[in-house]
This record gives sequence, C-alpha cells and structure tokens, in this order.
Amino acid sequence: MALLLLKLILTPILIGGASLAARRWGPSVGGWLVALPLTSGPIALYLALDQGNAFAAGVAQGSIAGLLGDATFALVYGLVARRTGWPISVACGFAAFAVTALCMQPVLGAPAVVVFAVVAVAMAICLALAAPAPEGSPAAPAPAWDIPARMVVGTGIVLAITAAAETLGPSLSGLLAALPVYVTVLAVFAHSLEGPGSAIHVVRGLQVGLFGTIVFFLVINASIERLGIAAAFGAALVAVAAVQSVSLRLLRRAIDTAITAP
Repeated sequence: MALLLLKLILTPILIGGASLAARRWGPSVGGWLVALPLTSGPIALYLALDQGNAFAAGVAQGSIAGLLGDATFALVYGLVARRTGWPISVACGFAAFAVTALCMQPVLGAPAVVVFAVVAVAMAICLALAAPAPEGSPAAPAPAWDIPARMVVGTGIVLAITAAAETLGPSLSGLLAALPVYVTVLAVFAHSLEGPGSAIHVVRGLQVGLFGTIVFFLVINASIERLGIAAAFGAALVAVAAVQSVSLRLLRRAIDTAITAP
C-alpha cells in the first residue's frame, strides 16, 4: 500500500511541476525539462523497492538504451514537422522509437558502460542532424485540462509498467519506461497551438536534456547493488544536476543566438 501511495503522489507532482515550468520558460526549456527522468526515474525507484536492487540495475541499463529511442523520436519528429502536421510527425517519431528499440536489443546484454557509450555517441549524432527550428506562431492559451491530463496519463503509465515489470523483465521494463510520452504531449500542443517551430524547439530541448538522464541511469546501474537505494539515487541526482546545469547553459545560449540572429 505504501508503494502504491508513493506512485500516486510522487508521479503527478513531478509531472505537474515540470509542465508548469515548461509553460513559464518556453518550448525549448520545456523539452529540456521533460528529458529529466520524471517517469523512468520513479519507475526505477519503485522497482528497486519492489523487486530488489539487482532488478533495478537491469532496469537502469534498459532505460539507457531506451533513451536513444527518445533521441531518434525527437530527430524524426523535428524533421517531419517542418513539412506536415502533428499526427504524421508523432506517427513517424514513434516508428523511429520502435525501430531504435529493436536495434538496441542485441546491445542490451553488453556491460552498461558499453551501452552508455553507444547511446551517448548516437545521441550526439542525432542532435547534430536535428532540424533547425523556424519561427513559431504566437502562443495560444492552453486548455484548462492540459496539465491535469498529463498528470493522469503519466501516472497511469508508471502504474502499468511497474505492474507488468515482473513479466516484462528488467531490460524491457527500463526500455519502455523511456517512452517519449511527455515530450509528445508538449510537442503536439506546441505544434497545434503555436506552429511547427515551437514543436521543433520542444524536441530539440529534449535532445539536449537527454545527456543528463543517461548519466543518471549509468550511476544507478553502477552503484545501486553496492551502495543501496538511497545512496545510489542520491549520487544519480547529483550527477544529473551537474550535467543538466551545463546543458541548460548551452541550450539558453543557443536560444539567445537564435533570437539575435538576423
């Protein structure tokens, strides 16, 4: 019962807070924020408490692989969004995620540091290939149900994946925990309300933010069996904060450059 209450309370708080911050600071920062392990991190924590530290280490390794699917989702969504609307952009993005997930299956048995290196290099390539963002249209008011809907959807995903974890196994659970649900919601609303430029800013922000999240899961994988849950997650949070502070400065510099460019 305590674990269920933790899921029901912590997950919507994390999602709601990130959504409000995204609304305050714009689409690029919004995409960067949802790159944080807002769902995959709690899933790893819940599974560590429920299934044990070794299982959580496997989940962390699967999540590292799954994050490459997020990067390819963002790359393909951004490229397709320049030419068409959000339904086709979302479909192509999720197709890219699925193909990436399949391609990563043979790599999942390798040591976590190898999976990390493959994903980090591939993510950097995706970022280099990302579509330049055109100007967005003026923002339209978001519907009142926007943030509550995100909170409900995100919590439902966490509950579903953790409930099925014993059947799915650690690697697949971790990979599915990286599904790009929140960035899809942000990108679709930005695309439909503000135009493709804003949606592309969202997915570019995601690509920048993902580098901190793979470090988060590498730390969990490397330390949770030796140090325990509290120390491993504490160290992972310190690591992701350090990496994200750098990535946020780079992202804001890129935004400022785009604003001042002729």
